[in-house]
Amino acid sequence: MKWNTTARHIKQTASQVWKGLQDQAATRSLDPFPLRHALKDYNLEWFKADMRGGTDGALLAVPQGMAFAVIAGLPLSYGITCSAVACIVGAFLMSSRHSIYGPTNASAFMVASFFASYPHLDVLDSMPMLVFLVGILLVLGAIFRVADLGQYISRSVVVAYLAGAGVQMFVHQLPTVLGVKLDESKIANGQVAARTLVGESWRVTAALPHLSWTNLLISLFTLACYIFLRRWRPTWPAMALTLCTLGMLVRLLQVFHVSVATYADAGFDWRHLLPPFPDFASTQTAAQFSQLFGLAVALAFLAMLDNSSMARTLASKSRHNVDANQDMLSLGVANLACAYLSGMPASHSLTRSVVNFESGAKTPISAIISGLICLVAALTVGPLVAYVPKAGLGMLVICAAAGLFHRRQIRIALASTHSDAAVFIITFIASLMVPLHVAIFTGIGLSIVLYLRKASRPSLVEYEFNPEGNLAEAGNHARQHPSISIVHVEGDLFFGAAELFRTQIQRTCADPNLRIIILRLKNARHLDATSVMALEELVETLRSSDRDLIVSGAMKDVYRVLKDSGLVEVIGRENIFPGSPTNPNLSTRHALKRAQELLGGQEAEVRIYFDPSKGV
Repeated sequence: MKWNTTARHIKQTASQVWKGLQDQAATRSLDPFPLRHALKDYNLEWFKADMRGGTDGALLAVPQGMAFAVIAGLPLSYGITCSAVACIVGAFLMSSRHSIYGPTNASAFMVASFFASYPHLDVLDSMPMLVFLVGILLVLGAIFRVADLGQYISRSVVVAYLAGAGVQMFVHQLPTVLGVKLDESKIANGQVAARTLVGESWRVTAALPHLSWTNLLISLFTLACYIFLRRWRPTWPAMALTLCTLGMLVRLLQVFHVSVATYADAGFDWRHLLPPFPDFASTQTAAQFSQLFGLAVALAFLAMLDNSSMARTLASKSRHNVDANQDMLSLGVANLACAYLSGMPASHSLTRSVVNFESGAKTPISAIISGLICLVAALTVGPLVAYVPKAGLGMLVICAAAGLFHRRQIRIALASTHSDAAVFIITFIASLMVPLHVAIFTGIGLSIVLYLRKASRPSLVEYEFNPEGNLAEAGNHARQHPSISIVHVEGDLFFGAAELFRTQIQRTCADPNLRIIILRLKNARHLDATSVMALEELVETLRSSDRDLIVSGAMKDVYRVLKDSGLVEVIGRENIFPGSPTNPNLSTRHALKRAQELLGGQEAEVRIYFDPSKGV
């Protein structure tokens, strides 16, 4: 009989899960071609606006792609082709009108942090597999609607992570900006920490007497030029104009035979667009999968958070709706394309998306235009990067890192609540001490733990009937009926609350005169397996001391969990009284009548009146 009941429960649960999945697929399916909605009423005016937005975004994409490739330790072509391919492919599937995909400073530095911690891995050989894994994870996340969970992640985690990444980017670019060569021998001998922020800072400080004044002057000139253009003409592409100015300066220095380190060996042709695709049958690929999977999960998670929050922000300004899971699908497919076309991990580019929005773009066609311009630029004017000084581009990377410090958001995270401040500080410290893909999950784990700690505080208050016949919170005086305790439960009873729930109930049971506990579950929510087990233990404990538990007010969802878990049989159907929406106190009256029966007919005056303004 017990096996038949268990099998029936399993069958019912499986049927409910399958029906839920079918309903979700039918009502919230992903669109295979959302761009058709934009093309339906497309006109010349919209095309002009999209052309303007795409062009402005491309002027920013080329220098940013180069800078982010430098951050990740990749050839410059990887950053530019990623900007082009991700824009073109992602635009066909995104629901947002203004989102622009491509490499970002945060994701690029997460890659750099990982490979700096594991120097035995080759970044170029690993990149196709890494980007492929990121794409697959994003696509699967979109199918299972994972983007809906992004709203439960504390924003303090992302703010702290970005601030920590900014500090690391600054330190790691100092050798290039100052033109110093770090002493690697001490790392080999174990005298300093390898690839850590503290170790890198110490080695930069030790190398300062050997800095290159030419590199330093070029870096300072780059900083001055960039700041001047940002303040003089805020709407102009300051980064692109600064690179052009640096190119002319380097050409002039070469005329006077002044040697400057540049990217003369950077390649931009079709051969660099098609690296070997991962061979999933090889043992090397299997090893790459196991080594890169954790990093891929962190990159996909960060991309999902950025994409969801930024797309919604722009959509609210332009008054249109976005589907975070649809955009997650488009970003996943964009990464799959980048895996085959010499790209690096792609995410949502905030600066290029804002430029696209402010330029008046109307549809995702602007992203396609931006990508095509990037691709043409890489194959035509790409060889001109031979005149870009490494010190100058390193300084532009530092300027981009400065944009990761959101001072107001940091102030809010530190001042709002103690838990937000703790999450921010610990995540920030972790981002300086451990690889960034570990730091972000440290912050996420801590934020979830603190959230569960807040949520797992159900209110358990003893109630009694006042002279008017209404349930009210009991005072400090003795119970009207010493043998009966009415405990009102309010809040979430999921796994995080089970221990607190058990402890408070046991404290109530400490009264030797108590014979019956009436557990009022009218306002209890989210009962789960852990709480059910705690209730079952409570029933067994009470019965071992000749006491009883009665449940009243259990609403539909709570009663379903009690029934499906088999707890109804344990407690006894005669001891469970479901709640009545029209008269909340009715179930408690029935529970008190049942308590009288269990007490052997002892009279307990029961008067139940229902007043909507006073009913609990």
